[in-house]
Amino acid sequence: MPAVVVHGLDQAAAALAAAGARGVLLLSAPGAGGFAGAGWFLALVAAARRRHPQSRCAAALDCADAAGSALTALRAGVGIVILDGASPAFGAVAKAAGETGALLLPARPAALDLAGLDLRRRDDLASLAGWLAMEAPQGSPTSPAP
Repeated sequence: MPAVVVHGLDQAAAALAAAGARGVLLLSAPGAGGFAGAGWFLALVAAARRRHPQSRCAAALDCADAAGSALTALRAGVGIVILDGASPAFGAVAKAAGETGALLLPARPAALDLAGLDLRRRDDLASLAGWLAMEAPQGSPTSPAP
């Protein structure tokens, strides 16, 4: 399932609309688990799903190397959590993820970062649609961190 980085409800809803039944992985900004929190992310995904209930999606919250944020996300019900695989607590968090039925990823998947797109523009919507149509994304067009 192709991934897109979303920073707000309009982006998440646009990704779901463009993906439809094909599906999309809604991915938080890097480290969002620590600064935005699991509650915000879960609410964002739920609101986007209400706008496009026919669209398939999964959602992953990036907690960077913050094991505490990852554990908080798991307790809040986030189904896919990203924690840097080099984190000393990765094993303990992986055990907790297994107990909750969540998936813990050691790195971010390749993703299209919607922060660089204006989804009111036809060309940018076409870029999103093209990314979502790829069978196996090659490389990552994510913007470098500021």
